[in-house]
Amino acid sequence: MSSDFLTVTSPTGVDVELALAGPGSRAYAFIIDWHIRLLLAVTWFAGTSTLLSRLLRLRTESPAATALIVGLPATLIYFLYHPILELVMRGRTPGKRMAGVRIVNRQGGTPSALAVLIRNAMRLIDCLPALYAVGLCMTIANSQRLRIGDLAAGTLLVHDGDTEARALAQLGSLSLNPTLDASTVALGNDILLRWKELQPDTRRRLTRELLARIAAMGGDAPPSIREDSPDDSALQQQLRHALSGGH
Repeated sequence: MSSDFLTVTSPTGVDVELALAGPGSRAYAFIIDWHIRLLLAVTWFAGTSTLLSRLLRLRTESPAATALIVGLPATLIYFLYHPILELVMRGRTPGKRMAGVRIVNRQGGTPSALAVLIRNAMRLIDCLPALYAVGLCMTIANSQRLRIGDLAAGTLLVHDGDTEARALAQLGSLSLNPTLDASTVALGNDILLRWKELQPDTRRRLTRELLARIAAMGGDAPPSIREDSPDDSALQQQLRHALSGGH
């Protein structure tokens, strides 16, 4: 792994580079999330406190009940905001989504529930002594830009290119060739999806090899352009044509 990217191999055998997020992106996402969870907690606290004081008079008659009903949920909202949303949103929160980042494991996938819980539990250390000073210093000091929570959980924060959404959109745009097997379709879609991310020589080689495989399978694959041709767009269109069966 370089200091700027996490390189992982996709199931189709194509290497993918995920750009690591730095302290600036982390801080931006955290500030947004902090305001959201504080607003939610304060809204609950203020709303239920006012309601109970007017309707049930628990503020004066039962301070313990008031603290339980008003204070406990507000506290849980504040502290469980990150782990719950990161599990539900697959490594994201509203703040991370707005900052264009997400949490991944070392293989580039969605972290497990245990990893998310460990990462968030370590916030108690990362936030010391104030303003996330320890965590910020850690992200500056190590080449992978990890805070202590990431080191403990085996996670990283990367810039989010919404690759899964783009992959689904790419597949949905193709009238798939029924003569092709699933692995061939997946590899072709992966190449098209990451066309701009791949080195020109690499994408040309992979595309020509895949077109040859499709032709050998009896698929409708047009003859490949010359080896020395710089026209990548024509090669890209050939691959689309082959995957769609000419539709």
